[in-house]
Amino acid sequence: MTNSWIAALLALFVWWFSTGAILWRVRHADRAGGQAHLISVLWGLPLLIGGVIGLGLTLDDATVPATYAAFLSALALWGWIELAFLSGIITGPNTRTASPFAKGWERFRQATLTLLWHEAALIVALTLLTYAAWNAANPFGLYTFAVLFFARASAKLNLFFGVPRINTEFLPRPLTHLASHFRHARMNWLFPISVTLLTFAAACWLERAVAAPTDAAQAGHVLLTALTLLALLEHWFMVLPLPDQKLWRWMLPAAPAANDPTLTATPSLTTRK
Repeated sequence: MTNSWIAALLALFVWWFSTGAILWRVRHADRAGGQAHLISVLWGLPLLIGGVIGLGLTLDDATVPATYAAFLSALALWGWIELAFLSGIITGPNTRTASPFAKGWERFRQATLTLLWHEAALIVALTLLTYAAWNAANPFGLYTFAVLFFARASAKLNLFFGVPRINTEFLPRPLTHLASHFRHARMNWLFPISVTLLTFAAACWLERAVAAPTDAAQAGHVLLTALTLLALLEHWFMVLPLPDQKLWRWMLPAAPAANDPTLTATPSLTTRK
């Protein structure tokens, strides 16, 4: 497990598989309707519990297996929060489409309120993890979660400011209103900054991997390098004409008919008003 290629390929596989698994579960819940989204989140609680326990157990273990375990535990924690978001359980108080006349801070306010509880959950998780992992022997769980947090925040802001390509194919029923807060544009001022910072971060992780004093440190920094490069790739998917949706479309069942009232999620379970 100390081979750098193994670490990089593991990060690639887990990124692809975990994304596909969440999209698959959410699509099935969309098709089932009723309380299916809530049930998905409840059945996913072992991810949350396992992630928290795994992160706690690996903090003082600076071995190669513990490094991989911390990485996977952070992804499990992140994955459950994302499942809860895509299921409409942890979203925000605003479940309406964006006002067509909203501009500037009003538009930003409306968009923020659609994600408020989700962002709060991520910030709380990152804060607690930072407190727990400060000066820990194995900080790679924290670093993994932090990369995901800042990369996702950057992606959301770029979608808000405007990008050429916006894929809404996988948006589940509880979040159909979210697309109205995105903006199509040739480019925005943030995108060059985002890709530059992600490229710089990946280069820094790679330099740390090359200079790592231990096998565990090398494996951890290779995992972070791969994860950051994947985040960079996701940013470029918003600009370049690449069919990224094909990576997961083949594994998903057909989307439910938009006019089928039996598949409408229960508002009291999938929204926060």
